[in-house]
Amino acid sequence: MRKRPSRAVVPALAASALFLAAGCSVSPAESSSRADHARPAASSSARTDAGQPLAVAAAPEAAATSTAVARPGTSGGRAHRAALKVTSYDSKTRRAVISPVHQGGSGDKATGSPSSSSSPSAGSTAKPHGTAVGDVIASAPAPGAPDGLLAKVTRVIGESGAGTEVQTAPATLDALLGDGDAKGSVPVDAASFAIEKLLPDVQVSWAKNGDAHVGPEGAKVPLGSLRIDVGAKVATAPGAPASASASVSGFVQVAPDVDFSYGGDAAGSGPGAAYLGVSGDWDAQWTVKGRAAASAQPVRVPFAKLHADPVLQVGPIPVVVNLDLTCYFQIAADGKVTVDVEQHLQGDFKAGGTFGLAQGWTPVDESHMTSSPVHTSVSAAGRVKAALGAEATVGLYGAVGVSADLAPYLRGEAAGSADVTTTTGSTAKADGAATGAWALYGGVDLTGTLRMQLSIFGTPVFQRAIPLGALHREWKLADGQV
Repeated sequence: MRKRPSRAVVPALAASALFLAAGCSVSPAESSSRADHARPAASSSARTDAGQPLAVAAAPEAAATSTAVARPGTSGGRAHRAALKVTSYDSKTRRAVISPVHQGGSGDKATGSPSSSSSPSAGSTAKPHGTAVGDVIASAPAPGAPDGLLAKVTRVIGESGAGTEVQTAPATLDALLGDGDAKGSVPVDAASFAIEKLLPDVQVSWAKNGDAHVGPEGAKVPLGSLRIDVGAKVATAPGAPASASASVSGFVQVAPDVDFSYGGDAAGSGPGAAYLGVSGDWDAQWTVKGRAAASAQPVRVPFAKLHADPVLQVGPIPVVVNLDLTCYFQIAADGKVTVDVEQHLQGDFKAGGTFGLAQGWTPVDESHMTSSPVHTSVSAAGRVKAALGAEATVGLYGAVGVSADLAPYLRGEAAGSADVTTTTGSTAKADGAATGAWALYGGVDLTGTLRMQLSIFGTPVFQRAIPLGALHREWKLADGQV
């Protein structure tokens, strides 16, 4: 089981994270930022026995140990909420212990792995607690299954004081959702993220209803949003004056949603459509200063890792979505140009994978952004490029389905002996002795992969991972002749 970042430090970087799983296309002329306010949990569609859509919403805290059970191929075998919980799970042997939610004693203790008391005695004939071979179980995060559990019971081993021990095998969502339909977007609770700081000067902020707030005193964060501030020194070019010391600083603020949909095939042969992704509002501002040291390859410095396991309640079924993000900044320079640039970027984004019977799995990546340089100063001749990006993964029940590396960046270059300073909405001021040309660009690079684990929906298995391709957008922020 992978090591989790400590939850002692409250979340926020997930912000950056979620965007960065997010896709993108960017242009200064486009803008579709949503209002900065708390958003209600969205509901949506999947049919019940009565033909009505199943609701899709954030699982309530009371459902933290919720479990759904289906018995495909049997009368009345549709998925239903069960008064059972996964007491423990061993990922190596795929054995689970399942107990009634009202059972006391060791069955209610959250242990990391099956205890000796959970092993049934030889020859046990006790009647299983409503668990039988063929059952498909979907569980919220449980001891030994921190990413949730989606499994089929292949053998009932026996009983103990902790519950019923069963042997399991992997299962897919179509066994639970059948021919139903479901579609919804659910905001991710800021307080649900775990974050591991990788650099000293990283601050996390978030706010939610009820005056709950985390972060530096006075930090203004809209309800439902996550914000992470970072500041770090980078290597300065040899021979550069003390005034040209290099650094990167800024913040990323995101209000992320998890997007989920499923459309059952009427023939009962699996889903006819499916989608998994993230979306939300994006607001970021960052500054690049100084004369960075020359490097043959871009220097990447991770500064935070985030993880969250939001549980979507799709009718009676707890669907566990796993979000992981590593945020980083990256510098590439020739060691000659000195810059002082501040950029503000706002907009929205959406990224994920969508499935249809005709085309199979295909990527979804879109974003509408506006950006502008708040302040620009370029001295001497040379080039520099700085990115504030993230590597993100989105999956279900611990199986990674979509990975993406998104890197919004600033790029500056100067020729001759350009020495110019400008601010948004003003005319550039140049040194009287300077000659040459300068330009500043904003942009976004996105690369990623759709992975075969998305077959967890019950779709055909990939023969190989499917690259998202390379998305590149760049636009001019400012330029001039001196």
